[in-house]
Amino acid sequence: MTVGRDRLTKAETVTVAAIEDGVELLVEARALVEEFQGMIRRRALPELDPWIDRARTSLVASFANGVMKDKAAVSAAISTGWSNGQAEGQICKLKLVKRQMYGRGKLDLLQARVIGAA
Repeated sequence: MTVGRDRLTKAETVTVAAIEDGVELLVEARALVEEFQGMIRRRALPELDPWIDRARTSLVASFANGVMKDKAAVSAAISTGWSNGQAEGQICKLKLVKRQMYGRGKLDLLQARVIGAA
């Protein structure tokens, strides 16, 4: 659903075409997913409400309902250039080191591993 058609192999293209011939709702769902990705990449906030209205009656209705419930966060993600990805990555790395050391040392060893890992 999220892989671009230009990246599919010939066998995958044939399979996708056969599936789409049999399940028309899947074609609509794929189009909605592509629209959502494009809207995020273009930062097109005015397109969000019409997209939600169309998506609520499709196979991606549960996703659309989730977007609607957290519309403020989705709107902020589309309209601002800020991301907490760097912070989340550092937290994930710290938790990984902590799990690897579980039961082996205290804070001083954890600090040496984290600083040494950088």
